[in-house]
Amino acid sequence: MTSLLDQTVVDCLNSGGIVVAKTDTIYGILARAADEHAVERVFRLKRRGDHKSPIVLIANYDQPLVPIPKQQYELSRTVWPGPVTIAIPVDPTTAPQWLSRGNQEFGHRMPADDQLATLISRTGPLIAPSANPEGETPAINVHAAIEYFGDQVDVYVDGGEVIDDTPSQLLRINESGDVERLR
Repeated sequence: MTSLLDQTVVDCLNSGGIVVAKTDTIYGILARAADEHAVERVFRLKRRGDHKSPIVLIANYDQPLVPIPKQQYELSRTVWPGPVTIAIPVDPTTAPQWLSRGNQEFGHRMPADDQLATLISRTGPLIAPSANPEGETPAINVHAAIEYFGDQVDVYVDGGEVIDDTPSQLLRINESGDVERLR
């Protein structure tokens, strides 16, 4: 059985592949955030709307693909690592288009799961949208993900059953400087 830290998983992601694995919250479709082709492949696989920015998972504060402004950085120090996504404002003209998708922000999360953090440290930041086609129920185990995607995914990692399918919290600092919970 393939584990999250198997070299095949690392090699797959680093060579532009996609992996379905249990994250710190639910099963996700993982791809390197810096790899435009891999990100677009995930969007096609999920049939995800072009306007939706993916959440970017990071292992440490040196990894964000865009600078984290002071207010968001200070907030992140109180909730990371953990299942909390923070919307980071971006300049859509300079941020990677395949991540910003024309939006003024996209989310970052630093998972508390040690294996996932180790994987991210070996691959760089990862996107990890839920493992389901748009509009369908997220996979709660690897078998459900295989039913959705079959051989369109390069590697599946069986992390067991998802017990709590609560997605990460999503926080934003609004224009008045207050923390706003979006999810």
